Amino acid sequence: MTKPATLFAPSNAPLTLAVLVLPQASILEVASTLDPMRSANRHLGTQAYRWRILTPDGAPVPLTCGIELPSTGTLEQAGQADALVVIAGFKQAEVATRPLIAALRRAAGRYTMIGGIDAGPWVLARAGLLNGYRATVHWEDFEDLAAAHPEIDVAPDRFVIDRNRFTAGGAAPAADLMLHLIASRHGAALARQVAASFITTPHAGSEPQMQISRQRVDPRLANAIARIESQLDSPEPIAELARNLGLSSRRLETLFRTTLNQSPAAYALGLRLASARRMITDTHHPLAEVALRTGFSSQSAFSRAFQRAFGHTPSSLRNHK
Repeated sequence: MTKPATLFAPSNAPLTLAVLVLPQASILEVASTLDPMRSANRHLGTQAYRWRILTPDGAPVPLTCGIELPSTGTLEQAGQADALVVIAGFKQAEVATRPLIAALRRAAGRYTMIGGIDAGPWVLARAGLLNGYRATVHWEDFEDLAAAHPEIDVAPDRFVIDRNRFTAGGAAPAADLMLHLIASRHGAALARQVAASFITTPHAGSEPQMQISRQRVDPRLANAIARIESQLDSPEPIAELARNLGLSSRRLETLFRTTLNQSPAAYALGLRLASARRMITDTHHPLAEVALRTGFSSQSAFSRAFQRAFGHTPSSLRNHK
């Protein structure tokens, strides 16, 4: 009997996931993928969801928190499973070696669906497994993935399901994806029970990764922050930002200082410098490009601002990473 093209459909058949966890992934990403299934099994009273943890060499894999996650074997030893999920975090370009990429290509045909969490989509893209698909990745990597792989339609969504591929942008979106899987297979009521177990509220996949809850923050401040985040490479003058939001500069200043204890300019600069620091530590982009992509008019201006914020220059951080 031919397997269905998607696992996101009503079914009482047991579902097995092969979960490939790469070194320097986050324990939160792993838990967000596995624990909703564990909770669903508890509520159902049966093992409807099963999984096995795989690692590149079959040995326990070190996570970012320092804990080593036990493994049941390598990708070649995965056995029968319905879907393969790749979970990756920091240093994916180093830990996803050429042999591992080749193994992914060989294994792809064994699974009904293939997915990636956080930087996992990067790994799948390098294996050519997202060519022609719509996909997402952690918001810090949107631009880099889209530039490196123009054959992929990179979206800023929390999670994306496109035919026999699924991707999620990080730990919280991974939980949203798994809740959607549970709702698709066993109904919305069970998904709500699982979400309630973790005292969380599921989000739709189409929602943006970067957002602030309007229930907790003044919507005008949320709009301002969203606008700042969307244009780190070409920041607006604060007066123009306020005008585009229909506010006075004074009112915008008050909103930021009351809620965040910072001026709008300081908040925007902090976001730009944090983004720059991530690019320096996690990519090989030239420092001049990092400066340009974080909205600085020159590398010297970037270096001065960076040193004032962090106590060392961008070049010293790059040399010691």
